[in-house]
Amino acid sequence: MAASHNRPSAKLCPKTIDLFSTSNSTNNSPFLNAFTSGRIPCRLVHGSVRNRLAWNTSIDDLNYDPVLVLLAEGLRETAHPLPFISRQGFTELMSNINARQKVIPILPKLINPIKLALSSNDDEVFEGALNALIQLSTVVGNELDKYLKTYLSILAKRMSNRKYRDSVTNALNIFEENGEKDILPVIKSKIPTYCSVHI
Repeated sequence: MAASHNRPSAKLCPKTIDLFSTSNSTNNSPFLNAFTSGRIPCRLVHGSVRNRLAWNTSIDDLNYDPVLVLLAEGLRETAHPLPFISRQGFTELMSNINARQKVIPILPKLINPIKLALSSNDDEVFEGALNALIQLSTVVGNELDKYLKTYLSILAKRMSNRKYRDSVTNALNIFEENGEKDILPVIKSKIPTYCSVHI
């Protein structure tokens, strides 16, 4: 009998995850603990071309606190399939038409988890966190301005690496576009070489 092309992953069943696996260096993370206790209300569905998430509850009806906060915590994960779940889940919640009104009240809770992921030495974790930060800026606009200093030193360090210069510059352009006019001096105070998108 042929396997289904849309089969929920057994790895997403909390009962099948080995919490004590020595190969999982993040087995005490809030995201993994929440996932294994069933507090991340989705499952991974394997498609013939790509995987997707299936939510147990409509995203419109989800409480972003704690779900979005937990997904932000999950941005640091490296053990399959947790990175896909956290990044894709974060993207889907941020893409919801009502995201802004749900995200702004919990914005302070998202700042540190994204900072920790940005600080990772793992390139894929950094890239996922940078993408999440861009999405956050796009959704909340200038509400992010007062927290931006939190990330600028980390981004300045990455910008010195030619591999990430373009992607970090693009992110800074987006933060400037979405922020108030006084965000430019803040960016340049930490990254003097940054050129305004308006120049």
